[in-house]
This record gives sequence, C-alpha cells and structure tokens, in this order.
Amino acid sequence: MNDGDSTDCFAVGDAEASLSLVSAMRTWLPGMSWSQLRRLIQTRRVTVNHSLCMDEGRRLFVGDTVRLLGESLPPISPDQVRLRHVDEQLIIVYKPPRMLTLRHRAERHFPPRRKAQQPTLDEILPQLLLEREGRRAARGHRRPRLYCVHRIDRDTSGLLVFARDEGTQKALIEKFARHDVGRVYLAIVPGHVAAQTIASNLVRDRGDGLRGSAADAEQGQRAVTHLQPVETLGDYTLLECRLETGRTHQIRIHLAELGHPICGDPVYRAVFGKPPIEDRSGAPRLALHAAKLQLIHPVSGASIDCESPLPEDLSRFVDRLRSASQTA
Repeated sequence: MNDGDSTDCFAVGDAEASLSLVSAMRTWLPGMSWSQLRRLIQTRRVTVNHSLCMDEGRRLFVGDTVRLLGESLPPISPDQVRLRHVDEQLIIVYKPPRMLTLRHRAERHFPPRRKAQQPTLDEILPQLLLEREGRRAARGHRRPRLYCVHRIDRDTSGLLVFARDEGTQKALIEKFARHDVGRVYLAIVPGHVAAQTIASNLVRDRGDGLRGSAADAEQGQRAVTHLQPVETLGDYTLLECRLETGRTHQIRIHLAELGHPICGDPVYRAVFGKPPIEDRSGAPRLALHAAKLQLIHPVSGASIDCESPLPEDLSRFVDRLRSASQTA
C-alpha cells in the first residue's frame, strides 16, 4: 500500500489553514458524513505530509498535503529494520518500505504514543544499537546519537548510512558530494529498456509543480543515472540503476522522462505535457529498492560493500510478472 493507491490528494491553502484535519476533509469531501470521515482517519487511511495521521483534531498549515488512501496503511514494526554494518563511526541499515527516514520537524514534539503510530528510522535505530551493544546498555549507557547523512523516499526500501559522530557525518557528506559512494538501485518498469546513461539538469519545478529536467542546460543540478537491464519480465523490465549523482527523486524522474515510469510511482507517471503512462502492473508500492552501498570508511580506510536483496513484497511482485510472462 502506498500513496499511489490514494483516491484523493489535497493541498492545504489559506481557506483550510488552522482547521482540524477532520474539518478540512469535510470541506474537501462534502458528500461524506462526519462519522465516515472519522472512520477513515481511525482506520489508517489518511496521511499528512506522507505521515500517517490518526488525530482528527490535528491543526493544518498552509502547504501541508493531505492524502486519502485507497486502503489502510499497515502498521510498521521496528523488527523490520536491519543493521547491516556497525562500527564506532558509522552504521549501515536496511530501511523497510513505508517508513520515513527522519521525523518531520513539525512532528518532533509528538508524544511517544502518537509517534508509535508510524515510527521513523531515526527514532528506531538508537534502541536497536542499545540492544546490539547489550553490555554497555546494561551499565546504563546513554541512548546513542546518530547523524543523518542521506535519505531515501518513504516508499523506497533499502540501504542507508548514518554517522555516529559529527566528524564522520561531515566526512561522509563530503564523499557523497564528490560522488565517491557507490549506490545501486533495483527498479521495475513497464516496457523494455536498453542499457544506457541518462544525464539531465534537474530543477525543483518543471512547470507543473513537480521536480523534473530543465530544457535550459544552464539551469538546475547535473544528474546522471546509468541503467542496465537485469531481466525482462514479459512487458516489464527489472533494471539496475547506478547513481553517478544523487539528486532528489533522480531515478524516478529520469525513468519517467524516458517513458518508463517506475511501477507503483504515484507522482512521476508521465512526461510533462504528455498523456499519463498507464501502469497496469498492480505493484504493491513504488517498485524501487536501494540494493547496494559501497564506500571507503572515512576513518579506517577499509572498503565497505553492503548488499540487500529485493524485499519480500517486491520479490513476490517480480515472481508474479515472471510467471505471467511465461504463461502468456
């Protein structure tokens, strides 16, 4: 389940600012009763700024985005998070899909019970580290502090690195800026895609409010993605996408502009100005997974190479496409 299954998306404007969530929904959906709207919220079918919201009285602000999902958002268990590499300076972790990397600034004051409705990776990791470093925790060792280095989208699964001190954070951020960190994603797209490199300049607004490639080569940030087909799945392709740069939504934008939007992508489904490309795959979510992370340790100089296979939901999705292609 992802935002791609949403039936409605609403942007909070001046008219809805300061209203409660349920009151704003009443203005957007006048055909629904108050009890029906409350039921939608209570059954985990409403998000605010991509985060589950079960508080009907939450006050909204201009710029907030409210989505009504087609199905209930399933609870996320901290047990789904996996530590893949741990040392004194950094950790590499597997983030499950539907989990935010960081808690939104406006939600950091939420009480624990409310945060537990949709836990975020940065809140779960310190406890996992305490459990792993059990002897130190037993002596009352304080809760570990972690420093974000990069993020992946909520609906994307896969590998991320966090620093355990500010010096390591700075060194890792510099490595990312110099493109010294190897990052490989797996994506499932409609159609057949040949090996190629896509290069463009990405801007925050391509003209319709979405990020995209600028027509003017002097605008935006340089973005380069290397594509390599892994397997043909009937009318779909399993692709390996290697980032040379790491811009926001880079792979999603490049593939959509190529004419092959990632299966299950609720946002980048068409090239600006052209009819939407229909995705009939029935993907369980955004079919994108951060599969490999390679870097040189900023302190020890050791080579770190972590891999993560497709998680169960995407693995089943690939199996289904493969089986359909064999019986067609």
